[in-house]
Amino acid sequence: MGNINIVIGSWGSYNACNEKALGSEWLDLSDYDSWEEIQEELEKQGFDLNGIDEELFIQDIEGIDCSSCNWDYIHPRTLFETLKESGVLEDNHKYEIMQAFIECRSYSEFEDLVNSHGNRWDDDIYLYKGYDWYDFGKEYYENCCYEIPEQLEDFIDFEAYGKYIGDCYAQEYSEGIIEICR
Repeated sequence: MGNINIVIGSWGSYNACNEKALGSEWLDLSDYDSWEEIQEELEKQGFDLNGIDEELFIQDIEGIDCSSCNWDYIHPRTLFETLKESGVLEDNHKYEIMQAFIECRSYSEFEDLVNSHGNRWDDDIYLYKGYDWYDFGKEYYENCCYEIPEQLEDFIDFEAYGKYIGDCYAQEYSEGIIEICR
């Protein structure tokens, strides 16, 4: 399962420079089943959620690689509920797909997919981990209906074929190729 940890801060404590200005302790989101459980944990840590600490933000995050995300504008509850609904907190494969998707697209597009498709957001999204365009092209070639004699395979530019096939719906990411057929 995906390990996503956050520090939750409150704008009230941050602006007041009080003892909660540095935010909560690190929270592993996979440890919680509901937002209410997170609220209880924050209250145990001394947050006044009906007072100075009612306006929360994500102060720090680990486990989602998204350099273009501005976490200050995503409420921790929204993040938690999106991740919970998507299944990435319980399913390592979904977590890997999310990471690749966010790297190539954006967190907001991921959130839109989850909002419209629930935990089936990743239907028709495939990872080819460790693949390059050559591998991707060869995979497609081997699974298609072409009947080309094996001895002619040496004359096929699988890299160019992979880029051609993937041009509309596949992208390279740091660990291979992601195919998004939506």
